[in-house]
Amino acid sequence: MNTFIVLPTYNEKNNIREIISQIFDLSIPDLNILVVDDNSPDGTGQLVDQLRQTEPRIHVLHRAKKEGLGPAYLAGFAYALEQGADYIMEMDSDGSHHPKYIPAMREAAKSFDLVLGSRYVKGGGVSNWAWSRRLISKFGNYYARLILNSPIKDMTGGFKCFNRRVLEELDLANVESLGYNFQIELTYKALKKGFTIKEIPIVFTERKGGTSKFNPGIVLESFVKVFQLRFKK
Repeated sequence: MNTFIVLPTYNEKNNIREIISQIFDLSIPDLNILVVDDNSPDGTGQLVDQLRQTEPRIHVLHRAKKEGLGPAYLAGFAYALEQGADYIMEMDSDGSHHPKYIPAMREAAKSFDLVLGSRYVKGGGVSNWAWSRRLISKFGNYYARLILNSPIKDMTGGFKCFNRRVLEELDLANVESLGYNFQIELTYKALKKGFTIKEIPIVFTERKGGTSKFNPGIVLESFVKVFQLRFKK
């Protein structure tokens, strides 16, 4: 089960060392970490280069500039596929997604094509969120499920485990979303392709340090892109 965990970073120097350590503390065989850094001004990429000198399972993909979450993940997926990964996971690099859920997601991936870490199934939830953020998230999921006629409870979540064949068949070159709508687009396209999907409950915890990338533009992009996804021929 050669697995690559893709961690996109932009100014995550204060978080990346801990998340990498927590992942490797799981002692899972055949597990690699790929950090995709968008030329972070705080030196995140350079720090990971240093960590790689003593841990060959760490990989670093340096990008010239910040281009959005979607392109960063797509670059990471392409790299992982080239390296022969059987499973490709994606998760936040700020500690919001706890690595303790990785073993259960990997186990479920033996039976399902795509496994989602879900906040909105029984046993899942969020921690340290303001009421306004909770409201936006719940409305966004409701809107995406309604417009896309989706049975998935957490369409906007970014903690996922793909079987490589899913990414090989999704026509990633034509993925259009740059920001957080990227998560909705990939899950929806996997559904449309008929891939089997399993939701595993997780508790999402707001980052302890650094600056959140969430902003009103993300909401606007998702509102428009979800509608386009539904009615695009």
